Amino acid sequence: MTPKRLAALRLYLNGPVLRVLALGFASGLPSPLLFSNLSLWLRDGGVSRTDVGLFALVATPYAVNFLWAPLLDRFTLPGLGRLGQRRSWLVLSQGIMALTLAFMSTARLEAGPQALGVLALLALLLATASATQDVVIDAFRIESLPPERQGAGAAMAIGGWHLGGTLVGGAGGLMLAEALGWPQAYGLFALVMLGALALTLLSPEPATPPRPAVSGLKAQLQAALLLPLKAFTRREGWALILIFIFVFKLGDALLGRMASVFYRELGFSLGEIAAVAKVYGLSANFLGVFLGGVLVARLGLYRALFAGGIAAALTNLGYAALAHLGQASTPFIVAVVLDNFTGGLATVAFVAYLSSLCDRAYTATQYALLASLGNLARIWFSASAGAMVDGLGGAWDQFFLLTTLVACAGLPLLGILMRRYPLQPTQERTPHGGSN
Repeated sequence: MTPKRLAALRLYLNGPVLRVLALGFASGLPSPLLFSNLSLWLRDGGVSRTDVGLFALVATPYAVNFLWAPLLDRFTLPGLGRLGQRRSWLVLSQGIMALTLAFMSTARLEAGPQALGVLALLALLLATASATQDVVIDAFRIESLPPERQGAGAAMAIGGWHLGGTLVGGAGGLMLAEALGWPQAYGLFALVMLGALALTLLSPEPATPPRPAVSGLKAQLQAALLLPLKAFTRREGWALILIFIFVFKLGDALLGRMASVFYRELGFSLGEIAAVAKVYGLSANFLGVFLGGVLVARLGLYRALFAGGIAAALTNLGYAALAHLGQASTPFIVAVVLDNFTGGLATVAFVAYLSSLCDRAYTATQYALLASLGNLARIWFSASAGAMVDGLGGAWDQFFLLTTLVACAGLPLLGILMRRYPLQPTQERTPHGGSN
């Protein structure tokens, strides 16, 4: 093996980075149960496209979890404190998710609107616990790794996310639903979430970063809420950075919510969707994630972001072509593989960029604020995706052309950031070496 390849592998093969993979698994597991698989369950149950799209609003907690992130940054849970600040919040959120999935497994859509309303409330609770878990996991990852490992950490976190979300929760969920039914599949995932909780207990607590000392509950709350924001707004170009983060993944937001519904309307079975969209797509995504970590190390964050953003936008055109061709297996595979590969490239660069912006004294709060902006676009804009398809008269090709244009919206802003606000060398550089 060449020295360059060995150096690339050394980015990933160390204990703290590998533990991030397990935490990423726990982070990804709830996602298909709230998005793609839930959309299919609703559509199979006779729910309209517009209402399927509106169901995305139950995931709003992902967009506003920065509101309670300061509490996670500052306080340890009573009774669970001996686990450590980060692990105590993880155990609570994962326990709630396991219970919520068990209750979701009792839902029966044929019972009418009331059953749909109960399912929406349970999905909202699942999203709240999952969004809380994500805040803690992101802080755990950033605090566990030195700066030179953040790119590799981002890649492993995304890889773990896809193991849990795309492979186990996504493909596994579809296969279980086809074999047993949707409620039974959700019940089994309550047990899988308990397994993720066990992984949390096996992961050591990261070292607590230094924070300004304050006394009294009122002062503690003020410090938790205000100091992270003040620290971030001292950064040059902070307002433009926030706008860029908001718009960068708008195209993916629109496409992602309705992709599974699109496959289903073309005539593909749940098993075919699981095999292609989840298994082939996951393999392509892993390759994109791995190469994305290397790309960040070689090119730097800005150039890796730009390259990933362009590639991800262009591959939306593959879905437009598939809409013209209809139920054709090879174009389906090609479109999904290209989309997942470029999505992996872009997402690694994006996560590493967000991580580079965080002050380690306020990791959970600042990362949650930044990630929430991207989630806000993904959730609120994706809620309109079903209505957009209906408004276009079911013209899926036109819908995907529109997502391609929207996906390009953040690239001019990124160009301005690259010229006016270059990153510091410690932010841009992710060397191949470094200690474990």
